[in-house]
Amino acid sequence: MQYLMSYICGAWVYGQGNTRTIHHAVSGEALYQVSSEGLPLTESLEYAREKGGKALAAMTFQQRAQMMKAVAKHLLANKEALYAISTETGATRADGWVDIEGGVATLFSYAGLAGRELPDDTLWPEDEMIPLSKQSQFVARHVLTSRPSVALHINAFNFPCWGMLEKLAPTWMAGMPAIIKPATASAQLTQAMVKMIIDSGLVPEGALQLICGGIGDLFDHLDYQDAVTFTGSAQTGQTLRAHPRLIEKSIPFTMEADSLNCCILGEDVTPDMPEFGVFIKEVVREMTVKAGQKCTAIRRIIVPASQMETVKQALLKRLAGVTVGDPMLPEVRMGALINLEQRDEVQARVNELRNSGCEVLCGGSLDKLVLTGSSNSNGAFYPPTLLYCTDPMTNQVAHNTEAFGPVSTLMAYQDTEQAMALALMGQGSLVGSLVTADEQIAVQVIRATACAHGRMLVLDDVASAESTGHGSPLPMLVHGGPGRAGGGEELGGLRAVKHYMQRTAIQGSPSMLAAIGREWVRGAKVKEEAIHPFRKYFEQLEIGESLLTARRTVTEADIVNFACLSGDHFYAHMDKIGAAESLFGECVAHGYFVVSAAAGLFVDDAVGPVLANYGMENLRFIEPVKIGDTIQVRLTCKKKIKKVQKTPEDKPHGVVMWDVQVLNQEQQPVALYSILTLVERQLGDFSASV
Repeated sequence: MQYLMSYICGAWVYGQGNTRTIHHAVSGEALYQVSSEGLPLTESLEYAREKGGKALAAMTFQQRAQMMKAVAKHLLANKEALYAISTETGATRADGWVDIEGGVATLFSYAGLAGRELPDDTLWPEDEMIPLSKQSQFVARHVLTSRPSVALHINAFNFPCWGMLEKLAPTWMAGMPAIIKPATASAQLTQAMVKMIIDSGLVPEGALQLICGGIGDLFDHLDYQDAVTFTGSAQTGQTLRAHPRLIEKSIPFTMEADSLNCCILGEDVTPDMPEFGVFIKEVVREMTVKAGQKCTAIRRIIVPASQMETVKQALLKRLAGVTVGDPMLPEVRMGALINLEQRDEVQARVNELRNSGCEVLCGGSLDKLVLTGSSNSNGAFYPPTLLYCTDPMTNQVAHNTEAFGPVSTLMAYQDTEQAMALALMGQGSLVGSLVTADEQIAVQVIRATACAHGRMLVLDDVASAESTGHGSPLPMLVHGGPGRAGGGEELGGLRAVKHYMQRTAIQGSPSMLAAIGREWVRGAKVKEEAIHPFRKYFEQLEIGESLLTARRTVTEADIVNFACLSGDHFYAHMDKIGAAESLFGECVAHGYFVVSAAAGLFVDDAVGPVLANYGMENLRFIEPVKIGDTIQVRLTCKKKIKKVQKTPEDKPHGVVMWDVQVLNQEQQPVALYSILTLVERQLGDFSASV
């Protein structure tokens, strides 16, 4: 039997004493001994802060994004080795895909988000300038900075890869190192992925450590800038959350706990509608994927009383076709639970539900288990189990007890109001879903029950064609939920990155804030040169470099010609009588004419480093431009984002954001916005190797 080693303080090590054994979920064979006794766990915190933390904090967001993208590519290239180990946990190929490639996709997603939206800097200006005085010479803005700290991630057994990577992605993007503590039952798969990452040499030393086994007294040595995340049972999470050190140091603690998620069949859905088939398919899939070992699985199936018998028969028919057994067999659709202990735990919870008055419709005990082919009966298999709660409005056990396996409970409702009440009896869920073709039912249910859910899915025939499903957390959407679900929030795009960073309100003059944020703000000093900024390459441009253009007087002919060209004959521009009665009092120029005329003033015509206009943001028309008004433009380099050159053939470039202020003859702004341009770089990323 092998020892499962931890990676701590730059070395692969294993503990002595107080060992636990990991068994093969399918064969029952003992595979690994696990222990962290005697390991330098306390030292791992300082090692992470000093080595990994300093290295990550010195990298810009763009560099961290490229690191994560490279790690993701490396893991994909070696995924088959991970799939082979995944079968030891009882997972089918489809289960492993969600865990392994779903986790890798999260790394790709965060790398892409950062590449598009975050600065090529270590400081993240979170919002625009906030004026604090009449003349706007005393201003503020919020900035995000990396904390000199470490994130301790304590993960559950059911997603040993995705569970780690969905936390690592925002942690690394925030410039924070991580210590991963996987659940022992499936730690071999997490360890294999960590080893791939470490062996790749793609991440700084100390950015990632792994503890296989217990964490000892690690909590006692956490500091105020550290962070802890936990995924698992609510009972364990609440115990950890109440640790005196976390309370004393106000250490952020994010908890994601298992919840009794529901799926509601709308009153409008009948068996002849496509939504009925969508509902049956969704429920069975959520019961059997990962053998039901998902924190997002459907545990409560809420159905109109009038459709209950039809739903029962449809679910039983589909569940009867689910083949259970060795996930290596191609005909198997559902594998084993993680181990025999978990199987016993599931049986105990099913017994509680039965004793509360729930009726077993299928499964419910090992004597109902039918294995496919040559599957080993020593494995931790459990049959798909469908229960029926006869009185869901009074049976609290059905809303409080979760069997963490292929188990779900049917419950009937009389009207939509009662369906919503049943959904809320879960006391906080990660996800809920509603299958309906009626928009009014969707409005009623979602508005009433969203308060108790972290995510809600509304499925009709249209959405079902491309839906990722009830149980699939996505990197760009929040994963978490209130109440029983833990009260935490993970993922959600760049929201998750902010959980691991320090938000600070900075006050001062516009020039000071521009210098600190390395991003020009209105009111800050500008730099003017004889050379037009559009004649400069990306590297030559400086933040705050500005151009004040020539002037242009707007005539009636301009307005008429633009109306004819654009087809916009809105009365405020073309009807003198109508315009006289408008809030403007007379004809005014089209806003888009003002923007077009502004471009004519600040654009340099000749071929040069500016490759293309990439877009426009935050356009606001401040004052009307009337016939006879004179406009002028102040164009200022606001910020720069270097883009990675993907191939030697690509033209190296970066994105430059320009602040545009269109002013009238009284130097009042009439339009404010930003434009983005692609600007050529002089030196490509592949130049050194050419």
